[in-house]
Amino acid sequence: MSKLTGGCLCGAIRFEITGEPMVISHCHCATCRKATGAPFITWITLAPDGFAYTQGRPAIYRSTPSIRRSFCAECGTTLGYASDDYDDELDIAAAALDDPAQVRPDDHIWVDGMLPWLKFDDGLPRLPGSHWEHGYPDRSN
Repeated sequence: MSKLTGGCLCGAIRFEITGEPMVISHCHCATCRKATGAPFITWITLAPDGFAYTQGRPAIYRSTPSIRRSFCAECGTTLGYASDDYDDELDIAAAALDDPAQVRPDDHIWVDGMLPWLKFDDGLPRLPGSHWEHGYPDRSN
């Protein structure tokens, strides 16, 4: 994968992704819905060493004692998600990329929490919980 760049709505924060994603997932959990104000969010999961902020620094909100959600303190753009329990991975909001069409989702997670009025005909696998419980897809092809 080539380098991906992105940032927040107001431009105060910029970032780049140089690492290969472990998975790209549409997350349907209730806390992501509340945090983003959207029916779901698409996360790019990768190792933290494959990601860097190149301008500005995000604000951090702990949505639970072990979960850190990052966002722009100026415009509110959701940027990332990380767990203290899984410090070998980081989630970055795909919609914050300069060109989100450069990534292709692998699956849906937390579908047990999916809103009933959402209908997807994308053929992607649907996991009832997270990859921490169900494993990661093979992205080698």
